[in-house]
Formats: sequence, C-alpha cells, structure tokens
Amino acid sequence: QVQLVESGGGSVQAGGSLRLSCTASEGTINIGYIGWFRQAPGKEREGVARIYTLTGATYRADSVKGRFTISQDNAKKSVFLQMNSLKPEDTAMYYCAARRNLAGGVWDNFDYWGQGTQVTVSS
Repeated sequence: QVQLVESGGGSVQAGGSLRLSCTASEGTINIGYIGWFRQAPGKEREGVARIYTLTGATYRADSVKGRFTISQDNAKKSVFLQMNSLKPEDTAMYYCAARRNLAGGVWDNFDYWGQGTQVTVSS
C-alpha cells in the first residue's frame, strides 16, 4: 500500500503559477511511477505528467508541455508539479497516483490515489 497526500492547490489568475506537492508514505525512489492526473467537471480524467522514480525520467501530456514540470525529492518522499502560465482550461481537481507495475500504457495501472487538490484558474 502507498498512501498519497496532495497539497498546494488554490485559485490563481490566468498566467499565474502554482506548485502542487504529493507526499508519499514511503520514499518515492522505489515506488515505480508517480503521476499527476486531473479531472474537470463533466470531463474524463486525464493524465498530466508522470515520473519514473528510479531514474527521474518524465513524461508530460502535450497540453502541458512547456508549462508544467514534474520532479521528485526522495528525501522528502515527495513529487511536485510546477505549473506555470496557467490557463482557465487547467481548472480541475488534480490527483496524485502511484503504480508499481511498470508494464502497460503511460496512464494505465495506477493503483494508489490521493484525495485530490483543487486548482482554479480565472481569466
């Protein structure tokens, strides 16, 4: 079992920045993949960014490339999502998730989920 707790959400104007944190119940480096997902009202959940915790390799959705950065700090058992140049369409509940199974698609097989943190971007 991996427990995840997100923090850092809030309200910001378009063009602003937020930094989300995801703190795990164990050191991140041995978990596998940790990802950030988001879900806006009336829309399906979508993957935003993912990090392979052993090597630090990252993957980001096209919609956030150049604006969002995922990183980790194993000593703090945390993964971060730095979000810059925020747009109103980034408004959503953001979730942190983890998976140990390395097989499968980029956004598949995430078994452990946090409770989410709300991000609201106003125009």
